[in-house]
Amino acid sequence: MYRFLLTPRWWGINVFVLLAIPFCIFMGSWQLSRFESRVADHRDATEEAASQRTQTARPLAELLPVDKKTSGDQVTATGRYGKQLLVPDRKLDDSNGYYVLTLLRTDDGKALPVVRGWLPGDADPAKAPAPPTGEVTVTGSLQASETPGDNGVSAQGGLPAGQTAAISSASLVNLVPYDVYDAWVTLNRGDSGMKAVPATAAADTGLDLKAFQNLGYTGEWFVFAGFVIFMWFRLLRREVEFARDAELGLVTEEEQHAAV
Repeated sequence: MYRFLLTPRWWGINVFVLLAIPFCIFMGSWQLSRFESRVADHRDATEEAASQRTQTARPLAELLPVDKKTSGDQVTATGRYGKQLLVPDRKLDDSNGYYVLTLLRTDDGKALPVVRGWLPGDADPAKAPAPPTGEVTVTGSLQASETPGDNGVSAQGGLPAGQTAAISSASLVNLVPYDVYDAWVTLNRGDSGMKAVPATAAADTGLDLKAFQNLGYTGEWFVFAGFVIFMWFRLLRREVEFARDAELGLVTEEEQHAAV
């Protein structure tokens, strides 16, 4: 009754099933490992954020380049404030406003973007407090350059002069006449009465949409594996029923040839 399993058609079906099931299980396991990795990164980032509040600030040079480990670390830098820009459409405590971003010229000639604070409303240069004059030393949380269009960062172009959509060295280098560090700092205390901007977690360390997409893909691959098994048994059962009908003479000769 099961001799049909030796036909070329069933050889093809069986080979496909034997290859598809391990592939689906492998892909599902890989997506699950990606989700677990993001969960671990989120846990580590949370623990790191708690310890960063009490850590001693370190010189900027010791923490560059910014990565998952150094993002959010306390950093200190000395220089003189230069050009000031506004970063519109930034929310804080569910209120819309803007960041006041000032470039700190360091001794090596490069500029460090410093977010001195947040103000509510539309970006208005007249309301943004002027930076302190003379040499200053700033202390705050180190952050990686933002990517326009990612994590809520605006990719809007054509902003008025004196504004930037993203705090990114690639964007700022076109707005100031000097080199810019591929990093920025948000002060622990807002300057001149402004609200301090809290540090954000490093990229790919939170339980964001990407993390739950990995979990969803995990389920999909395991469902695919189950579907392949289900269809194989369904085809097998149908073939067995057909073979029984043929033995009882309930199938015409033409139907038998069509099934081979």
